[in-house]
Amino acid sequence: MSEDLVGYDVRKYRTPDGYTSDIAVFTIISTEVGPYKPPEKTLKLMLIKRAEKTNEGEPNIERGKWALPGGFIKTEETAYEAAVRELREETGIEGLKIKHFGVYDKFGRDKRGWIISNAHYAIVPENELVKRRAADDAAEVALFSMDEVFKLDLAFDHKEIIDDALWFIRKDMSLTTLAKNFLPKEFVLSELQGVLLTVMDEPWLKLDSQFFRKAPTLPFIEKVMKDGEPQKTNRWSKNKAQLYRFNDFDPYVSIYNAKY
Repeated sequence: MSEDLVGYDVRKYRTPDGYTSDIAVFTIISTEVGPYKPPEKTLKLMLIKRAEKTNEGEPNIERGKWALPGGFIKTEETAYEAAVRELREETGIEGLKIKHFGVYDKFGRDKRGWIISNAHYAIVPENELVKRRAADDAAEVALFSMDEVFKLDLAFDHKEIIDDALWFIRKDMSLTTLAKNFLPKEFVLSELQGVLLTVMDEPWLKLDSQFFRKAPTLPFIEKVMKDGEPQKTNRWSKNKAQLYRFNDFDPYVSIYNAKY
């Protein structure tokens, strides 16, 4: 034993009974509303319904309740690696960018003991959702709007985790180019507006006159050009609209540049 461990007794300290990763999986669903109109967009969260029994046939903890995808972290894994694995196992989806946003460690949050959870969020493109499925310990997988989510009987402290995840996705949508994860490579401004409005409540976004005047000046998007000519489409309007795409500009926001 190393001499710096002499006198250290792990039995003096209370250790957690489990270590888990949970993932808030967001997507934006498009709903057609009519010809020459951009589809309505709704932010949705993927949840699993906990099965009545475990794989071993025992009564499942928090059975019948809706929960975030997730599970216990293996000894050879980091919390992030476990989140990637659990997302793949519980939904059949892989290769997505996952972001850690919090740790939930309050004693009593889980009836099984002192269980510490790392919370992450992931953005799932709408077309990837065809792959979603339920794992062995889940009864079903479903998508819910934010209004629907908070009317559900949620497991553990997942209401608090979802509240926090929603705050972080709103912040990241405001301060980064997160919106590009919900858009095709080439898009019209009305599509960008629809995505932003699913999570942001900025007055200038709601007023078409202000949005369509300001949006073309945003430094992180650019017009799609071919042979020096602007590329346009009429998929959402009778008159052709300019196509845009995100460029490599990386926004950097400093609180010290703000005017108070």
